[in-house]
Amino acid sequence: MGQAWGFGRHGGPEVQEFFDRPDPVPGSGEVLIRVDVAGVNPLDHLLRSGLVPGLDGGRPFPRVLGMEAAGTVLALGEDVDGLEVGDAVFGFALTGGGTYAETTVLSAPNTARIPAGLSATVAATLPVAGTTAVDALDQLGLPAGATVLVNGVGGGVGLAVARLAVARELRVIGTGSTAKRESAEAVGARFIDYTAGDVGAAARELVPDGFDGIVDLAGGPSLRTVAPLAREARTVISVGDMSVAELGGRFVERRLDRENLARSARLALDGVLAPVITAVHPLSDAPAALATVENGHPSGKVVIKVA
Repeated sequence: MGQAWGFGRHGGPEVQEFFDRPDPVPGSGEVLIRVDVAGVNPLDHLLRSGLVPGLDGGRPFPRVLGMEAAGTVLALGEDVDGLEVGDAVFGFALTGGGTYAETTVLSAPNTARIPAGLSATVAATLPVAGTTAVDALDQLGLPAGATVLVNGVGGGVGLAVARLAVARELRVIGTGSTAKRESAEAVGARFIDYTAGDVGAAARELVPDGFDGIVDLAGGPSLRTVAPLAREARTVISVGDMSVAELGGRFVERRLDRENLARSARLALDGVLAPVITAVHPLSDAPAALATVENGHPSGKVVIKVA
């Protein structure tokens, strides 16, 4: 038996609970891991609220929160290649096992070894934020010297996009709330405070000819404010709002495979994709960890240290 934190039904924070569960049995294409560190993401509370159906693996309640983790392989299911018991790994819990727990199952094709020299804490932040940043900028395909606007730069994904864009020698402008200025500027972005006035006017003042590309993390009205600032609508990529297609842009195409995870890990080892980790909580403090993300306040990545 091990402790886990999850939810007994769909709803808000009031449905969250700690409970004990037996170690999951890895099915075909799964690996059982001892969780060292779990990443915390907005997707977690959206799944709890029932707003993203289809990612629960059909598992009964109570369900465990969390989609990404780093840990050690304890057992292999059938048809698992390239991983062994004892491997230090990181990846996605795409079959509904959750990651805010002492043990869990990860989808083997979406799990990679942690390279020597990379900590489990950093590795646990890469499946969501790291690979999203790589995917978004790969799909933009901007050359060195181009200008990119990161709309919603202050969170874990936004900072990863900004840092990676700077490493690719792009000129980076980021939008965010006042509290996000320091972290955005620390990774090399020029900052526009959306609470200080007209974001569109401020952006046009910095880049009069329009942006070569936009990576949107905010969606909604904010996306509609910045989308016209792109020179071409097709160079607007949104990570969180599929309605970007209505504006002529594209929703990010996610690559969750082992190869992309390994690529993100190599970039992290090289210091190119160094996550800004602003809070590390024990499992007993998981409610506070998720509340920080759900309330929109983190200036970087929040993780839960389990082991």
